[in-house]
Amino acid sequence: MDARPRLLLHEVGLRDGLQMESAVVPTERKIAWAEALLGSGVDLVQLGSFVHPGKVPQMADSDRLFEHFSAPGRKPAGVILSGLVLNEKGLERGLACGVEMFCMGVSASETHSRKNTGMAIEEANRRIVGMARSALAAGRRVQVSVQSAFGCGYEGTVPAERVVAIVGSFLEAGLTQLSLADTAGHATPDAVEGLYSRLLALDPRVEWTCHFHNTYGLALANCYAARRVGVTTFEASVAGLGGCPFTRVAGGNACTEDLVHAFQRDGLRPDVRLDALLGVAREVASFLGRDLDGSVYRSGPVPEPAHAGAAGS
Repeated sequence: MDARPRLLLHEVGLRDGLQMESAVVPTERKIAWAEALLGSGVDLVQLGSFVHPGKVPQMADSDRLFEHFSAPGRKPAGVILSGLVLNEKGLERGLACGVEMFCMGVSASETHSRKNTGMAIEEANRRIVGMARSALAAGRRVQVSVQSAFGCGYEGTVPAERVVAIVGSFLEAGLTQLSLADTAGHATPDAVEGLYSRLLALDPRVEWTCHFHNTYGLALANCYAARRVGVTTFEASVAGLGGCPFTRVAGGNACTEDLVHAFQRDGLRPDVRLDALLGVAREVASFLGRDLDGSVYRSGPVPEPAHAGAAGS
């Protein structure tokens, strides 16, 4: 029996993946992609974010997507629908249309915080903690994150003490589903192991998630570093889509099918349908009319070894 902890996969392509794209994807096509992602065996799917449609037009149909998939029979029972919110109005919208888990965060970079939310870190932290408590009181799950946790495209190095302080405020508020987001893609495996090891020691009740961008080619390596020290939930985007529109150099997310392929080669998450993820990745690339950052959707998976005795008989 495998004693290793179960690793959870949080697919964020329909939100973080598409928010940088200039060509708006029709809602019906998003629904088709979401159906395939929901049926692939991943554990959570982020359908959208509740932001101003003028600022992020790709997310204008988020309410409609949640309403569609919240109807009975439209998603596997075990899969959680998540949505990103930045403010109280977004939270109200999400509560009204069926978000099961709210994702919200505070940037550890003052510059990024102001560009992303229009608020300084202190104000953003206070409001996010209040929103998280409201969502929990409404019976929803909540994941809070520290964004730009490993560095900022505008400010460079982000002090670890600042990240620890924000995490401390979450813990004081009783929040135990936490994430670090490498918004600018500055993380390295050593930095990931060091910071997560420090944070995991603060409270054993916390369920930790990681969110890495592949701006400088280290997203998959950073996922493995996080896994080594005890992180169990991994956010990734089909075909490696994505990027934060409010950081200096935007790069795509860790690629879902590449991460699943790597895990499965290590004997982890064999239940996930890699073929379904590859199918969505190819459809997204075709729709956008360009090659995307994912590798396995282009190369194909490593072939399974031939059964002993199959040849030469």
